[in-house]
Amino acid sequence: MSKQEIESVAQAMVAKGKGILAADESMGTIKRRFDSIKIDSNENNRRAYREMLFTTKGLEEAVSGVILFDETLRTAASDGTQFSQVLSQKGIMPGIKVDKGPVDIPGFPGETVTEGLDGLRARVKEYRELGAKFAKWRAVITIGDGIPTYTCLQANAHALARYAALCQEGGIVPIVEPEVLLDGGHTIERCEEVTQETLRITFSALLEQRVHLEGMILKPSMVVSGKDNARQAGVDEVAERTIRCLKRTVPGAVPGIAFLSGGQSAVSATEHLNKMNQLGPHPWQVSFSYARALQDPALKAWKGEAGNVAAAQKIFYHRAKMNSAARTGSYTKKMEDAA
Repeated sequence: MSKQEIESVAQAMVAKGKGILAADESMGTIKRRFDSIKIDSNENNRRAYREMLFTTKGLEEAVSGVILFDETLRTAASDGTQFSQVLSQKGIMPGIKVDKGPVDIPGFPGETVTEGLDGLRARVKEYRELGAKFAKWRAVITIGDGIPTYTCLQANAHALARYAALCQEGGIVPIVEPEVLLDGGHTIERCEEVTQETLRITFSALLEQRVHLEGMILKPSMVVSGKDNARQAGVDEVAERTIRCLKRTVPGAVPGIAFLSGGQSAVSATEHLNKMNQLGPHPWQVSFSYARALQDPALKAWKGEAGNVAAAQKIFYHRAKMNSAARTGSYTKKMEDAA
C-alpha cells in the first residue's frame, strides 16, 4: 500500500461525524465484562455479543472502524460470514489489536512496558490478508509516587514507534495509544504534566523511527482528575486542558485524534468530546475510539439473552449517535432524553 493509500485510510478513520469502536477486549478483559452480567465467557457468548454490536442497524452512520481482538477477526457470525466481512459490507473498516499486553519493567516498581514486537512484521502481513485496514498498540502509563519515570516513558514510546513503522511498512494504519491511567488520587494539573511529557517523548520516537505522521491516528487519554482525587474537574476544564496539551505536542500533520474513554462514564466521555469540538477548529480531527463508553449500556441491556438483542442494539445505536453528534460539537443533554 502506498503512502497515499495509507493516508486515505487514516482520513477515513476520522471522517466527519464518525469514530472508532474499540471491541478488542483480551480474554481476561471480556471475562470481567461478562462477569458483570453473570454470564460465562465462552466462544458462543463472545460471538453472540460481538454479533449483536456489529449487526446494529445504522452503526455505519457513526462508526468508521472497529478494533478487533485476534479471535474476533478469525470468527464468523452465526450465518457463517466472517466478522471482518460483516463490517466491510456495512462500510466499516476492520482493525486489529496487535500488542501482547503490558509487563513489569525490571527495577521500576509499578511501571510497565508493552510487549509484542517479536514476529510483528509477519503478523501484520497475515492480518492485512485477513482484511485488517489498521492496527492498535496500547502503552500503559501510571501516575504515582515518583512515577512515571523517563525510562518508562522512553521504553513505551520506542515500542509504539517501532510498531507504527512496521504497520506502515506492511500497509496498515497504526493507532498509537499511550494511555495515562486515570487511576489514583493525582490532580488534573499532574495529569496534564504527565500527558504532555508522554506525548512529547512519543512523537520524538515516532519521528526517530521515520513514521509517516499523515498515515497514523493518535489514541490518547483525556486530561482528567485522578478518579480518587477529591476535586473532580468539570467538563470545560477537562476540554481546555486536554486541547492545550495536544496543541503543544501533536503535529498538525496527524490526521486525527481518537480519544479513549479510560473508565469515564458513557455520558461524561460524550460531554468531554463535545466540548473539545466546540473549542475548535483544531489542526486535526477530534474523534473517539471508545470501548466501555460505547458498549457498557448495551452490555447491561443484553445480559447474554437473545431476546434482549433488539433493545441492546437500540441503546448501542443511541450511544454511537450521541458521540457522532459530539464530533461536531452539536451534542446536548436533551438528546439523551429523546432516546
